[in-house]
Amino acid sequence: MREAAFVKQNKEKWIAFEKAISINSKISPDLLADHYIQLTNDLAYAQTYYPESKTLLYLNSLASQAHQKIYKNKKETKNRIVSFWKYEFPLFFVQHQRLLFFSFLIFAVATAIGAISAVHDDSFVRLILGDRYVNETLNNIEKGDPTAIYKSGSEIGTFLGITINNIRVAFLAYAFGVITSVGTGYILFSNGVMLGAFFTFFYNRDLLFEASKSVWLHGTIEISVIVVAGCAGLVMGNSLLFPKTFSRKVSFLKGAKDGLKIVVSTIPFFIIAGFIEGFITRYSNMPVWLAMTIIFSSLALIIFYYVIYPNILNKTHAKQIYTT
Repeated sequence: MREAAFVKQNKEKWIAFEKAISINSKISPDLLADHYIQLTNDLAYAQTYYPESKTLLYLNSLASQAHQKIYKNKKETKNRIVSFWKYEFPLFFVQHQRLLFFSFLIFAVATAIGAISAVHDDSFVRLILGDRYVNETLNNIEKGDPTAIYKSGSEIGTFLGITINNIRVAFLAYAFGVITSVGTGYILFSNGVMLGAFFTFFYNRDLLFEASKSVWLHGTIEISVIVVAGCAGLVMGNSLLFPKTFSRKVSFLKGAKDGLKIVVSTIPFFIIAGFIEGFITRYSNMPVWLAMTIIFSSLALIIFYYVIYPNILNKTHAKQIYTT
């Protein structure tokens, strides 16, 4: 590539990055690191093909400034944890929302397959959910309390057990990304099939609404965040399949780090879901309006934090950088 074409292709990116590091901006560390990696790649390319050029001198200077900004000693703020969930993660997550959609799509298709299979073959539910669960639920239905299984055990014990198990499933969905996105896709698919079979089991017995009213109290956050954890696994898995301009090793390490950050963001939501299941779901006789309020509030919280808020914050942040 001729030097003029190289400069023209990357000029806007370099200028934007120069502005970001030359002002006292609130650019997230991960975004800064990503830009720095791209810059060093461009620098290496210039060193190879355009030695002793003005372009190389400019990139050397820019890389030096970026290095100082990244590695300078700086006191951590007392609200580092709050800052992570309020600013750093949402700004970072914007770039991965496309994979969140694909994670949701895999899960939704699997749920549909599970539902259709259970409709046409009642034994499919036993295959997926297990005889013990099905027999216990059938016994509860005969007693007039289809969701009694969620009322067993102590409140604190249920809360802790469910929360720990949900976090385990989330990290499993992420960890399976180490065998590429196919591994994470399998975890999403198996959980989706299970969900579809579960609700079809109650649908076949004309208990869908009653079951949904209870299960979605905690399930709205629980299921949604498993999809987010699936996104984390896809990020790591795709880093192996599509390394882009990076070496496969560098791409994988970056993907693993990004995926871990996503899955860590889900922990507070799993705690909320565990709390709801341990302390609230057991009261299935609550008024319908109250149950619906909790369900739709939970859904709104997930959509806002993972879809709407990151885009709002990103637009605000972009304006601050380009207007300064």
